[in-house]
Amino acid sequence: MPDTLSRRERNKAATRQAITDAAFTLLRANGPGTFTVEDIAEAAGISRRTFFNYFSSIEAALASVTNGFLDSALQQFRQRPADEPILESARAALMQLADPMTVAPLAELFTLTQENALLSRSELEAWDQCTEQIINAARERLGDNPGAAVDELYLRALAGSVIACGKAAMDVWFAQCGADLSPASLAVLRQLLIDAMGHLGSGFGSPAPAPTATTNPLKERL
Repeated sequence: MPDTLSRRERNKAATRQAITDAAFTLLRANGPGTFTVEDIAEAAGISRRTFFNYFSSIEAALASVTNGFLDSALQQFRQRPADEPILESARAALMQLADPMTVAPLAELFTLTQENALLSRSELEAWDQCTEQIINAARERLGDNPGAAVDELYLRALAGSVIACGKAAMDVWFAQCGADLSPASLAVLRQLLIDAMGHLGSGFGSPAPAPTATTNPLKERL
């Protein structure tokens, strides 16, 4: 955490993370729909009331895993050069998240929530909520260019497209690799995220040939 955070802010962030970790651990061990807020609170060493000070539901606590990944990507985006094309910055931000330890929680949560409608919806909402953050980050970037008029339609179309590419990469990865969370599988997910942004940057030109039915996409990428 940044050194500028106060002790109170650090404690709040630690408590929030403890709740998320406890919820994720229970989901991993027991599956969706098998534990309660009280179970999470006990595992995190907090009260039920404290849980609701941070999250409105179990689904919201778990979705914070996805939010954390997207927040990291946005932080990387904001560190890119101001004169770099926005889509190139977005692609570079994803490439910076190369460590499987960074992608693994996002991937694992995705695999664990696919058969639960509430959790799947919560995951989608987490991606959708990032749209406004992308709009703000892009607006900040464009606002740094003197005399540049910020086109609101461009911003919103861009943000929506980036989010759609992220969702598409997750769906394709899961269809290809299933619940495999090996480093090789996570490398596939990372590359799919980058490739999806590449398609967006190229204006969705001619697609690459699709793998044949007998092709193992995981082996092909390795």
